[in-house]
Amino acid sequence: MFTKRNLVVFLLFACALFPGPPIAEAHEIPADVTVHLFIKPEGQRLRMLARVPLAALRDIDFPKRGPEAYLDLGRAEFSLRNGAQLWLGNNIDIFENGRRITEVSMPAVRASILSDRSVVSYEEALAHVTGPPLPPETTMVWNQGLLDVLFEYPIQSDRSSFSINPALARLGIRTVTVIRFLPPDGPVRALQFGGDPGLIHLEPSWYQAAFQFTRLGFEHILDGTDHLLFLFCLVIPFRKLGPLIRVVTAFTLAHSVTLIASAYNMAPGALWFPPLVETLIAMSIVYMSLENIAGSNLHRRWMITFGFGLVHGFGFSFALRETLQFAGSYMLTSLLSFNIGVELGQLLVLVILIPVLELLFRRVVEERVGTIMMSAIVAHTGWHWMTERWSILRRFEFQVPALDAAFLVVLIRWVMLLIVVGGLMWGVSSLAAVYDRSYISSPRSSKR
Repeated sequence: MFTKRNLVVFLLFACALFPGPPIAEAHEIPADVTVHLFIKPEGQRLRMLARVPLAALRDIDFPKRGPEAYLDLGRAEFSLRNGAQLWLGNNIDIFENGRRITEVSMPAVRASILSDRSVVSYEEALAHVTGPPLPPETTMVWNQGLLDVLFEYPIQSDRSSFSINPALARLGIRTVTVIRFLPPDGPVRALQFGGDPGLIHLEPSWYQAAFQFTRLGFEHILDGTDHLLFLFCLVIPFRKLGPLIRVVTAFTLAHSVTLIASAYNMAPGALWFPPLVETLIAMSIVYMSLENIAGSNLHRRWMITFGFGLVHGFGFSFALRETLQFAGSYMLTSLLSFNIGVELGQLLVLVILIPVLELLFRRVVEERVGTIMMSAIVAHTGWHWMTERWSILRRFEFQVPALDAAFLVVLIRWVMLLIVVGGLMWGVSSLAAVYDRSYISSPRSSKR
């Protein structure tokens, strides 16, 4: 029998299955948001012009008119200022000589139509935001417009060192920020990045660039699982200081060469090149693991490591593509600092890994058996990576380059790079021979 109680239960069940209309449009997170920022210090004042889509300013009650939800421009001033302060002013910090500027004013805000192109230059953007607003009768759906804002910060001098921390990732699912910094003298410096990059030095000094890229290199090697597995394969059979110095030095020199070459546009720019490098990195892990299983030779190991190090250097360069723009005018300093950070990260891994392996082979498992078991596990992982990356690589079409002047320039660059690589290999080989002679003639060796 269908009672009132059954009716209540049925209605509750229906509400759970059909929760009703979707969440209001004002609370939806836009998929792609692009923020434009102009930053210009002038005398005792720094101006920042910002443009952001109105759809990114969620939870702001914009006044609307008509059933089409047109933005009521005659009554929108307060809401525009509130949204600008909540989503931009509260999430962007400007620093002068390392000190955060706490005083900020908002002289002008403007709603703009999507077709407005005033952000092509600082002068046009400033004239637009300080000029007359749109007529109140303009028909513009509230979430299909733009917001232009002028912020002003008091500063001590326009020659100071300025930095910015734009925490704007919450504006959309994918947020891209474009910054154009206009120093008192010198060219405009353009930056583009996704998400929240942290503190950005708009005109970094050499030591600021060095510190930032050393930290990036240190973090990158610790986050790069494939690079760590390759390093792990190098360490397993050679845990003594002498052999390790030779192998790790070869790896360091090799990846430094290709990393710097890539930064100076000497690497191929084809779409197939990154997946090719990623596939070769996985192959290097598989090869080193199999060599550990079959039995490794020190002389052959450092040369093979040098070759694979060239490939890993290209892999490192992919991680630097977006962040090199933060180097300012100190690109070479930043590249060398990134390498130092990578080496510090490798050193930390070795300091932890070598005692653990020594303890494992001494207390848990015999060295040869343990080397085979661990190398087999790493080879299995590397094999899966290699097959997955190969399936991506084979989708690309390889085209024979045209024999023109541009190809000859690239060819000359690669010949120069090969000469440098050959010289480095000769240098490492000479150092290895000197080490071998000194090791053999040492008193400790003669006692053995």
